[in-house]
Amino acid sequence: MEKSRHRQQFAFSLLLSLWLPCCLAQTTPSNAATRTPTRAPTPSATPSLSPQTERLKVRLSGYPRKHNEGRVELFYKGEWGTICDDDFSIANANVLCRQLGFVSATGWTHSAKYGKGQGKIWLDNVLCSGGEKSIEFCKSRGWGNSDCTHDEDAGVVCKDERIPGFVDSNVIDTQVDENRIEEVRLRSVVAMSRKKLPVTEGVVEVKYKDGWAQICDLGWTIKNTHVVCGMLGFPHERKVNKNFYKQTSKAKANSKSKQSSPGKRLYLDRQKNHFHLHSVECTGTEIHLAACPLEYSKRNVTFTCEGGMAAVVSCMPGPLFMQNNGLKKKPKISSTVRLKGGARLGEGRVEVLKDNEWGTVCDDRWNLQSASVVCRELGFGSAKEALTGARMGQGMGPIYMNEVKCLGQEKSIWNCPFKNITSEDCQHSEDAAVRCNLPYMGFENSIRLTGGRTRYEGRVELLSSDSNGTQSWGLVCGESWSTKEAMVACRQLDLGYANQGLQETWYWDSSNVTDMIMSGVKCTGNEMSLSQCQHHKTVSCQKAAAKFAAGVICSDTASDLVLNAPLVQQTVYIEDRPLHMLYCAAEEDCLSKSAAKANWPYGHRRLLRFSSQIHNIGRADFKPKAGRHSWIWHACHGHYHSMNIFTHYDLMNANGTKVAEGHKASFCLEDSDCQEGVSKRYECANFGDQGITVGCWDLYRHDIDCQWIDITDVRPGNYILQIVINPNNEVAESDFTNNAMKCNCKYDGHRIWLHNCHIGDAFSEEAERRFEKYPGQLNNQIP
Repeated sequence: MEKSRHRQQFAFSLLLSLWLPCCLAQTTPSNAATRTPTRAPTPSATPSLSPQTERLKVRLSGYPRKHNEGRVELFYKGEWGTICDDDFSIANANVLCRQLGFVSATGWTHSAKYGKGQGKIWLDNVLCSGGEKSIEFCKSRGWGNSDCTHDEDAGVVCKDERIPGFVDSNVIDTQVDENRIEEVRLRSVVAMSRKKLPVTEGVVEVKYKDGWAQICDLGWTIKNTHVVCGMLGFPHERKVNKNFYKQTSKAKANSKSKQSSPGKRLYLDRQKNHFHLHSVECTGTEIHLAACPLEYSKRNVTFTCEGGMAAVVSCMPGPLFMQNNGLKKKPKISSTVRLKGGARLGEGRVEVLKDNEWGTVCDDRWNLQSASVVCRELGFGSAKEALTGARMGQGMGPIYMNEVKCLGQEKSIWNCPFKNITSEDCQHSEDAAVRCNLPYMGFENSIRLTGGRTRYEGRVELLSSDSNGTQSWGLVCGESWSTKEAMVACRQLDLGYANQGLQETWYWDSSNVTDMIMSGVKCTGNEMSLSQCQHHKTVSCQKAAAKFAAGVICSDTASDLVLNAPLVQQTVYIEDRPLHMLYCAAEEDCLSKSAAKANWPYGHRRLLRFSSQIHNIGRADFKPKAGRHSWIWHACHGHYHSMNIFTHYDLMNANGTKVAEGHKASFCLEDSDCQEGVSKRYECANFGDQGITVGCWDLYRHDIDCQWIDITDVRPGNYILQIVINPNNEVAESDFTNNAMKCNCKYDGHRIWLHNCHIGDAFSEEAERRFEKYPGQLNNQIP
């Protein structure tokens, strides 16, 4: 035993004597310039790539997928390859999504969900902390070292929001540039302006390391200002009084106080300017300062901008964001361009008005310059994204433009070169859309949701200040709270659409907030914050307990129902229907009031009949608010009503007064038919689910009960036919303005003429005047 211990000690001493000189030789600095210390790394600590020697590209691929998801592929050593899903995590996905220009990841996939890739499997056992600037800085087994097959290819799902400054949509050069400009702001030097939002004038500052740096204004042009204003959400720029800022700079140097004369009320902070950029040469068409030719200050060299000062810009906000600024002439926004289908302000499908009818734009060659022209003419800044492939839902009607080629300085998309198209060129699956830059208004800071299971739902609480300036959260009274008020709350929270507006919230966890600070809220649905809605000057809430506070459920997607207007015009006719065939209709209140005094079952009722084809062009299925347990069975017609009132049919005179009306419960909401590639989901048979799938439509034929207006008591004359879907806004939609259809109607007592049928706000007084000259086509029989 003793001999064995001596042998072990001898062996250990021998190994130590051999290892120690070697170790010392490796860690001792050498005088030879060509010799460097080396150390064999463990596989788990191997950085993926040396950024000095390689350029790495990343892309999303596979099928089926959307633009912000897919199989991850890396371009390394001239070859595309994949990543194995072993040890893959959300932290890895976050790094990759940021490399692709998205703000973060919402998930990741394994087992080749987007199909199996080809070629190399470049990385395996990737372990990122989540903060790396590139996948190359994460730990892995090393390049090409993998024991996986392509059945294990990893994928990512990125949040559909772009990082400012990224302009490419898929393949991004990911070589890290420490000088990259991603964030720009205006720092106001006027004390009063600092409290007002949006900030429209001030010193231009760029995010640099952990702080903010300035730009030297030597050579600064109005084109640079145009780009900066567009980035910050402003459509136009204004001239700056540079003498004012020069005087301010002198006052900073000479004054010991932080404020000059009381009249000017300048905030003269003493911060020392740090100039990160000393040359900017924009052409004026760029959508981000990072896209302009830039010259950076050299490292470790103090640049003082001699002969100049920090660049200052002044921007003109769009009408939606104007505070009381005293302008005599306020800028107007386009009346021939609009955005539809977007979950948030400043985004949506691009639609243009031609010959009194709205149509869409095809996405062929759609880019940021063309998108920016649209954004600016609507009162927003430049475009953050130019979206293709009907990302904001498919439109209806004509497609007016294709291959739009704006240079970026045009005042309207109509001034840009484009091609007129035929039906063979484009489909609505190619409708173009935009996301625009908006000025920061800070609305989200004065509202919050509490008690909900997710961040998208909860009790609405508002921030208020008392006379002493003390801030506290209060509740909103739930009385009269509806979907429209919820729409505004969700918009203010930047949470998209309102799925539901709730008048009671007792089932959510309560907070210590019990005071009601707002009641009688009534919104149009277009406001940007609840403070812009009508409400009681003094709180008046009968049910003031916290369990009756207003609540919301928000969603990133919503349905959008639109009526097929031409079909109404094509199928309208008059029928004199015997009373003995209308008992079920009378039971469901589908006849006018005078029918109750008729001599049943003798006589007849005169009915204006037509077909209704209702399309869901939104981004979520339309489903009844009530669950099937509360649907009402109607034995007379033998079906369930999932909504008491699904449509209103009205005949109005020129003053808007109803002369006849009808209403239709949802006899059966189902997918009658769908566009190519979309499968039916809803069918009423056998007590099935009711609803309308995205890309499908529900058809109520002219020959079914209650598909009419009872015009027995209507005298001959000129009228307006109006059809409104989901009239009480019972089910949330992305756009309620297109739920109404109006037609000019001429009735001679026996026959009916319809002309100029249009959806919602496309109907105009000019069209009414035209109808007087041209009464249109006679419709008195079923086509």
